[in-house]
Amino acid sequence: MKNRLQTLGLLDRTFAVATDGDITALVEALDEDHMEALTELVGGEPDAVRVRDGVSRGRLDGTMEGIAIVLTDACLADCIEKLGDAADYPSTDDLNEVLPEIIERHGIPATRIMLAATIAGEAPAAAIIREILKSDETLGLPAVETSSVVPVRHDDNSDDRDEIKARRKEAKAKKQAEARARREQAQRAKGR
Repeated sequence: MKNRLQTLGLLDRTFAVATDGDITALVEALDEDHMEALTELVGGEPDAVRVRDGVSRGRLDGTMEGIAIVLTDACLADCIEKLGDAADYPSTDDLNEVLPEIIERHGIPATRIMLAATIAGEAPAAAIIREILKSDETLGLPAVETSSVVPVRHDDNSDDRDEIKARRKEAKAKKQAEARARREQAQRAKGR
């Protein structure tokens, strides 16, 4: 499950680094059938905002992957054609040989999204493709800024906290007393 979430995160990042102009260009390049499929996936006339919304809402239900596949189908078909017999199990060298031409024809955003979608589709070359998206000079995704969440303590309301703790302690004691009384009553009933 963790690996699947990482894969979906990688695909999500390819959409995040694509500009609205990139997404608009991908949408505008679609033929009628692909446009119809995308319209259904995003729930209306596709544009950059609807595509991003569909990606955001569809991270776990497959919609994000569907959007990626529809938007980059031509790019993937081109890549498969260029790889030829190596398409099912391409090596790093095979991919490095064909990707510059794919980038030239379809652009970096489409190529990134296509590659991430193939990883999400559990392609045999997923490990190689993941490495390309992580470290390739041209296709590598920018590093994600990490942030840590540190809870903020507000010591100015310590009286409120003390009051809440006291009420919880009182409620717990009351529940324990009631439970004790029920046990004792059950014991007395058995003794009759």
